[in-house]
Amino acid sequence: QVQLVESGGGLVQAGGSLRLSCAASRGTFSAYNMGWFRQAPGKERDFVAAISKIGVSTYYADSVKGRFTISRNNNKNTVYLQMNSLRPEDTAVYYCAAEQSIVAHKTPDRYAAWGQGTQVTVSS
Repeated sequence: QVQLVESGGGLVQAGGSLRLSCAASRGTFSAYNMGWFRQAPGKERDFVAAISKIGVSTYYADSVKGRFTISRNNNKNTVYLQMNSLRPEDTAVYYCAAEQSIVAHKTPDRYAAWGQGTQVTVSS
């Protein structure tokens, strides 16, 4: 089972940018679709973005489309989430996740492996 470790979270002002990274180990990284999800206090874990195994296809939640970009480097076993024009409502713990379906999914229950999460806080 692949193991995932996120990094890159922090405190940023509204309008700022952050880049999250998720490093994978113990598995063939290119065999996994990768997703980013986020969970704010008292709320469910929501889909943010996903990318297919070799990066051909990407998917975004409407709330982040045009502001966030998901990418991956299979040589470095890492998936990234570039977040621009951040808003206070983007504040959450961000998780990366991995799954091996034929196509990438947007629902958390399709993902078998999860990282520990990284906190993103956007101040107004």
